Amino acid sequence: MDHLDEISVEELQNALDNVEGNKPTQRLLAAIAYKNGVTQSELAEWHDTGRRTIYSWLMRLDTDEPLEQAVSDAHRSGRKRKLSESQQEKFEQAVHEPPEEVGIDAPAWTPALVQEFLEDTYGVEYSYPSCRRLLKEAGLSYQKPRRTAAEAKEADQEEFHDEIKKSERRWTPK
Repeated sequence: MDHLDEISVEELQNALDNVEGNKPTQRLLAAIAYKNGVTQSELAEWHDTGRRTIYSWLMRLDTDEPLEQAVSDAHRSGRKRKLSESQQEKFEQAVHEPPEEVGIDAPAWTPALVQEFLEDTYGVEYSYPSCRRLLKEAGLSYQKPRRTAAEAKEADQEEFHDEIKKSERRWTPK
């Protein structure tokens, strides 16, 4: 079955000038190459994808809609957030303060601490990586604790080691 019989290379090139994004550009380039005699198998190898994917890309262009729309994906909203907007705002305000401000005995926010806080406060469960993402979205950055000099007093060294064991990793405002 011949694809793109009704579409000229010039039309594809004009559409290429008007699209934004990697995927639409890649799809149009594949269509141009196909129109110039490159096989679907060769295109699949060039684009490091399956032949079936190339077939789907070419079939998208056999439509009445403008080429720019045919090669672009529809918006995907993704999964609904577990926290409402107001809960998200309150959470972000909370993590910009030390955990002691919300009644948690810890020197700094950690993903594990956030996980516990969200479940206790809002009744929602988040994975450890999602807690890291929430901290980053809240404007916090990951900080490793600094080691103290060997010349420090022994009591200070012990306090430091206890602090490290207690906090492990920290997320602090940027």
